[in-house]
This record gives sequence, structure tokens and C-alpha cells, in this order.
Amino acid sequence: MEAGRFAEAMEALMPAARSGNADAEELIGVMYALGLGVERDPVRAFDWYLRAAMKGHAGAQSGVGWYYEEGIGLPAPDLVRAYAWYALSAIGGDPDAAISQEEVVKKMTADQIAQAHKLIDDYRPWLYPFR
Repeated sequence: MEAGRFAEAMEALMPAARSGNADAEELIGVMYALGLGVERDPVRAFDWYLRAAMKGHAGAQSGVGWYYEEGIGLPAPDLVRAYAWYALSAIGGDPDAAISQEEVVKKMTADQIAQAHKLIDDYRPWLYPFR
């Protein structure tokens, strides 16, 4: 990817992604998000980010949060899920996720924040059992 040979990158990443490699899944998400060697496709980008996010990939979790916040590739924005994914990403070590979390919370009601914390409490032990 760094050399700009995106077709070769996709060919190399796809077997790993199909085998469940979260790093490969996240990179394919990036390719679809930015249209790198493929047609830009926010729905497919979100799908690939979500696969990696569910495996604990902090960068992909932040990406999922952003898609939920903006509603890109989704029927509508969902601030509750955006906040939850940003929080999980921060727990996973993404340094920018806490900033995103601070920004999205400004748009939320107290009830939405409480709902997000329920989601975080559901996902945290599964994604990060030792944190």
C-alpha cells in the first residue's frame, strides 16, 4: 500500500482478511473508505472496519465510531454507538479516540450517554477482558 500498488495490496490482504486477520480487515476498510485501488464504498468500508473492530482492533473501532457519528454508509447517525466505539477504541489504546469521544459527547443527551455506557459495559469484558 505504501508504494501505491493497491491492486497488489488487495490481493495480498484478502486471504489474510478472509482468515480473520484484523489488521488486514482494517486495511481493506481503509482502501474502501478512501477509494484506494477500488471504488470508494462507505458501506463496504464500514463492514470491513466492523469486522476488525469486533476482534479488538482499536483503529478500526475508532473508524466504526466515526461512521456511526457521521451516519456514513448507514441509514442515520447513531451517537450512542459512536460514543461507545470511541470509548472502546480508547480502552484499546487508540490515542485519538478519547478526543473523538470528547467531541461526540457534546452532541449527546444524558440518556444517550447512559445508553452508551451500557453498551461499553457489555462489550468491554469481551473485547478487553484484562483491561
